[in-house]
Formats: sequence, C-alpha cells, structure tokens
Amino acid sequence: MLQILYILIPIAVIFFLSFFRILLEYERAVVFTLGRFWKVKGPGLIIIVPFIQKMVRTELRTVVMNIPPQDVISRDNVSVRVNAVVYFRVIDPEKAIIQVENYFEAISQLSQTTLRSVLGQHELDEMLAERNKLNSHIQQMLDEQTEMWGIKVGMVEIKDIDLNETMVRAIAKQAEAERERRAKIIHADGEFQASKKLLEAAQVLSQQPQAIQLRYLQTLSNIAEEKNSTIVFPIPIDLLSNFIRH
Repeated sequence: MLQILYILIPIAVIFFLSFFRILLEYERAVVFTLGRFWKVKGPGLIIIVPFIQKMVRTELRTVVMNIPPQDVISRDNVSVRVNAVVYFRVIDPEKAIIQVENYFEAISQLSQTTLRSVLGQHELDEMLAERNKLNSHIQQMLDEQTEMWGIKVGMVEIKDIDLNETMVRAIAKQAEAERERRAKIIHADGEFQASKKLLEAAQVLSQQPQAIQLRYLQTLSNIAEEKNSTIVFPIPIDLLSNFIRH
C-alpha cells in the first residue's frame, strides 16, 4: 500500500502543478476549451485544465523582421535590389492566433510583395530621394492588410537600394553633366552681371571726357609697372584733341 502511495503522490503533485502557468508581462495566452476559443489570459499566474484546455502563447513586444533583398523594376525600367526592415507587434492575440496560421510567415510574404508593388510604381530618382515617403506608403499598406490579423505595423524602413555597375556609372555621368550645367549657368550669369556693370561704367565715362583721359593714363601707368619692354599703345584721336584744346 505504501509503495502505491509513494508512486501516486508524486504523480498527483505533478498533475496538480500542471494546472498552473506563469506568463511574463509581455506574454498572453489564447486559451481554447475543448477546441473552442475561450478567452485571452495573462500576464502572471493562470490556470489551465489539462486535456480539456489548450494554451497558445503569444508575445506583445515589437518584432523586428528583415525583408530579404527583392528584385524590383522601377517605373523607368531600372532593375534594382532592395531590402528593408519591418517593425510590428500583436495587439489582438485572439485574431493573431485564429485568423492566420503563422503570422510571422504571413507578414514576411506580404511585406515582400508590397515592397515590390510600391517601389515598382516609382522611378529610380524617387526611390533615392524620397525614401521616407516610400517608407510611410509601405507601412500604411501593410498596416491596413494586417489589421484583420490583430497586428499593428508600426514602421517600415528601406535599408539598401543596390544598383548594378552600369547604372552606377550612368548615374555618375548624369551627376557630372548636372554639375557642368550648373557651372555654365553660374558662369553665364556672372558674365551677364559683369556686362551690365561695364555698360554702366561706359555710360558714366561717356558723359565725362576728363574721366576717360584719367582712365587711359592709369592704364598706361599699370602697363609700365608690369612690363619692362617697349609697348606701342595706340592713342585715340579724340583723346589727343582734348589734350590740344587744354
């Protein structure tokens, strides 16, 4: 009799302890009773009746999921490889367990197709220059589709946009051409402003003949200081006439 008790008591203790589960603060238990959903329990100490109830544990913490590199063809027919990262969390454990078989796999596949779909609607320049706008667009689309699963997509970040060597060289040439265009525009604008100033100076000198004489003499003085050789410098006839009159 005592031997039977020695065997039954540990079994009874183990069976009694199997009723209890401990859930951490960020965990929840979706409890099914005889196969039907009953309630969501946790955190802390909960009671689960063995053989009658079944518990599926879920986490409410934000999950970081990497989207593997995707081959994307932009609207201007440029082939690129893009990878990204998705931040999401479970906000309704009941839907996350019941509505979808494996929400991790579901979100991964949905993120890949959405990434290709959204980026394929934009040109390469938009992908490179408006990354924040594209991140928000992808996040909104994912969030709308995962709402039925009780999951909130909080953020999407495009990490890298890889181009082949041919496209990199083409972009470099385009950037160089753009820099040359801007340099020519700046140079032309400087020439235009200088010509306006010269025109204003010519108008002032034309009204004051004595000013022309002084400017002419100053030019001769500057040449004499810089050059030691003999320089033949033409003198306008009207300038000589001014000297004769004076």
